[in-house]
Amino acid sequence: MSDNRYSLNEVLKARKAASQDKQVQSGEVKLDDLSRVKVLSPGRQVFKRFIRNRLAVFGSVTLILMFLFSFVGPLFYPYGQKQIFYKYEPRNVDYGMVKENTAYSGFDIDGGASVERAVNNKMNSIIKNMLSAGADVDYIQGEEKAYRIEKLADDVYLASAADSQEVCFYGSGEAEIGTYSMVGKKLDYIHDPVEGLEDAVRDAIASDAKGGTFELNGTTYTYTRGKAKSYAITASFDGVQYVGEPLDADFEAALDNEIHLDGTGFAYNGEDYALAKDGGAWHAYRLVEPQRAKVYSRLTNSTYESGASVSPALNLAALLATATGGSFEADGQSWTLSKEEGAWLVRNAAGDEFMEMTPFSVRRYDGADTMEYGLKKALTEKALEMAASNAKTGTLMYELPMQTETGEYVTDEAGNVSTQQTELTLNRSQTGEYVVKCQQIIYVINMFDAPSAEHILGTDGDGFDVFARIMYGGRAFLGVIMGGLSGYYGGWVDMLIMRLVDIFYCLPYMPIMIIIGALMDAMRMDTYIRLIVMMAALGIMGWASVARLVRGQILTLREQEFMVATEATGIKVKDRIFHHLVPNIMPQLIVQATMGMGSVILTESTLSFLGLGVKHPLATWGTIINSVSSASAMQHYAFIWIPVGLLICLTVIAFNFVGDGLRDAYDPKAKR
Repeated sequence: MSDNRYSLNEVLKARKAASQDKQVQSGEVKLDDLSRVKVLSPGRQVFKRFIRNRLAVFGSVTLILMFLFSFVGPLFYPYGQKQIFYKYEPRNVDYGMVKENTAYSGFDIDGGASVERAVNNKMNSIIKNMLSAGADVDYIQGEEKAYRIEKLADDVYLASAADSQEVCFYGSGEAEIGTYSMVGKKLDYIHDPVEGLEDAVRDAIASDAKGGTFELNGTTYTYTRGKAKSYAITASFDGVQYVGEPLDADFEAALDNEIHLDGTGFAYNGEDYALAKDGGAWHAYRLVEPQRAKVYSRLTNSTYESGASVSPALNLAALLATATGGSFEADGQSWTLSKEEGAWLVRNAAGDEFMEMTPFSVRRYDGADTMEYGLKKALTEKALEMAASNAKTGTLMYELPMQTETGEYVTDEAGNVSTQQTELTLNRSQTGEYVVKCQQIIYVINMFDAPSAEHILGTDGDGFDVFARIMYGGRAFLGVIMGGLSGYYGGWVDMLIMRLVDIFYCLPYMPIMIIIGALMDAMRMDTYIRLIVMMAALGIMGWASVARLVRGQILTLREQEFMVATEATGIKVKDRIFHHLVPNIMPQLIVQATMGMGSVILTESTLSFLGLGVKHPLATWGTIINSVSSASAMQHYAFIWIPVGLLICLTVIAFNFVGDGLRDAYDPKAKR
């Protein structure tokens, strides 16, 4: 037959082609088909089973999008995770403070004497006692000097220091006089020397070295032997015992009267005397040539020109001038001081008002003296009015500089600052201070700003852009290797590694993490290095459970026929473990990994909440949620935590979907 249609070869070829087309259409593949090699490829089989699972595909796409969102998104978003945002807004701010000074501040007088620290610390109490007693002069005996405190004017006092000379001691009992040393043959007095006493002590010791008594000028003295060849000298007295020349009866009457009055000091016959009690005796000291030392006052300076400075020399000279008023010199100029309406006014040589001195301190709330005089005066009068009526709150209207939306002052064509009527509120505190509040446009951190075109998810309590921090917060096989070695080799290797696993199981997880966190705090570790250390610590502390799971699975698989075949064919041990054993336990590992995602996120959030995890201002999803962890914050700022919570849920669900899809793709029998 010459016709090709009747050729046996052609018929067989056509029949074979038709058969293959039928097999392809029906999906049937015979054992001798070359296409069977491709169909039965393990990788392709796993991939086809995986992509048939719609939930697994959804999870994979979600994770890819999360990766792009966290790592690629910040490249195109204009804000960073540490960028703080500010804004101008009107607020009822603490504008100023009105306070009546109750403490007296001291000002040293140039070229004058110094005041002992102990006496200086007592000065406020001394002045308050003088005010309650209505006294204009008082005295105090210090450790080295005596002091005279006199009232110059209301709220102004002058302290003068002087060398003190003991005159007498008064009362009944014994007083320590001093110590006599046999080495130097000298009597060291506690107070002023007593004429002839040293010779009398020397004679008494020569007659009886064991101790005893003797009399001198009507006073009985006792000498008692002590250590290091020394004697303690005391005097017995009853009434007035003079150290030097005795004074008249009028002095003793004045001394007795002062002791029964307040026991501080008195003036007699043109001289000043200070008193001090030592044990049961009162000691009287004469002030020798007192010198001015310090001025104490509770007055505050308010200059008529806002921001003008007052030199210490002018301040001191004005305080001293309150004793007489009139003119005085300071800073090379002439000044005039007068009291008007309860305040001291200082004028320059031309008669212009320069400053006012009152007990009231009116300053800006930050302590700066930049408030104009008229406002200071108005606030002081309002505070006095509130104090008289015992009111806790008061208001007044005053012309304050006008502001723009950006907080700048408005000026007219001449460059003068424009003003507008502004209401100021005074609130009296429990300490007696008056806090002044008013509406001002200020530059503040843009905290908890609602979502807008500028900030997609708003800002948090630190002024950070929430959307930017959410993107950065998404960045956040030891167990497989150890478990595989342990399960395959068994024997001493299995024993060693499993004992190591037991050790890790015994370690207290959270206390160790707390110790690591405290150690990183002490080392002031960088936030990024801290994050890496924390991730490493979480991995090291968590590998033991994975190793135990892998070991159990491999113990089951290593006795299977396919493993016997790999050993018989001479495949290397490493290839047996990682090419045949580990792929067969991948479904279990994938499930373990996906199930652990939720606990990892929870652990990170817990550690960050305790201050042991990621540190501010580095962002993680856990720290973002913890920034609004209170019930009130969660209610008012839901735009911060709801998006983060949704992302956490979506990520965990996506990992679970991917894990389920991979498990089913690796082990299709598990679905049945």
